[in-house]
Amino acid sequence: MTSALPPHSLTDGQSLPAIGLGTYALNGQEGLRAMLTAVEVGYRLFDSAVNYGNEAEVGLLVRQCGLPREQIAVTTKVPGREHSTAPACVENSLRTMGLDYLDLVLIHWPNPSQDRYVTAWEGLIQAQQRGLVRSIGVSNFTPVHLERIITSTGVPPVVNQIEVHPWFPNLTVHQFNQRKGILTQAWSPLGKRNAPFAQPPVAQAAHRLGVSPAQVLLRWHVQLGTLPLPKSAQQQRQRDNFDVARFSLDDEQMQAITALGRPEGRLFGGDPDLHEEM
Repeated sequence: MTSALPPHSLTDGQSLPAIGLGTYALNGQEGLRAMLTAVEVGYRLFDSAVNYGNEAEVGLLVRQCGLPREQIAVTTKVPGREHSTAPACVENSLRTMGLDYLDLVLIHWPNPSQDRYVTAWEGLIQAQQRGLVRSIGVSNFTPVHLERIITSTGVPPVVNQIEVHPWFPNLTVHQFNQRKGILTQAWSPLGKRNAPFAQPPVAQAAHRLGVSPAQVLLRWHVQLGTLPLPKSAQQQRQRDNFDVARFSLDDEQMQAITALGRPEGRLFGGDPDLHEEM
């Protein structure tokens, strides 16, 4: 299966597929098998991180999937403990993965109390200039964080990966990203265990369109303009999650799903001004 959805064009001239696979907790041989299955389904973007502990598996995926390197987009993320040494962190990720370059590297969290995220951003700019990574971006950055790195360096990120799902549409950040030409990627796009599959706007749309509630939510993301990164190790679920090009939601359905959002809708209280990860 190949996605009929057009890729996202980035402001640096690169592009990313419309849907990617989140790889958190896809570790070891089972994780590798799940990622290889996703390639068979049609996924070409794989989202990893140093803190996921599966960069080696992602590297094996690239070498074992049977596709040319340039057809697989690999993302990883710099953790908080490496904010002052981002170029070295990227080099280590390349060694761990056994790759010559990365397609996208993000700062995982801003960790504002440490106040080193500008240094981390400067390090990613250096890594890009050295050809270690094609595109650079951030994750979990607010408009304040984004404005600061742009003002400090003159280089805007091409991606900001943030929490987005119907319980927490995160529209303020998403709309800021859009104004700045920054692509919003969505982690936990279905809402994990709290996925609103049974909520009337989702369930009714699924019934009317003859698709699953998860497909409705991922189509909502596509029409919202985000790049969702659903995670699944099951082939049929991977296939369903990838198959969202053949139908669309009308304006009323889109608005009803977005209206499920609530101020306290974050999955674990991951406010980027307060939550920090090393």
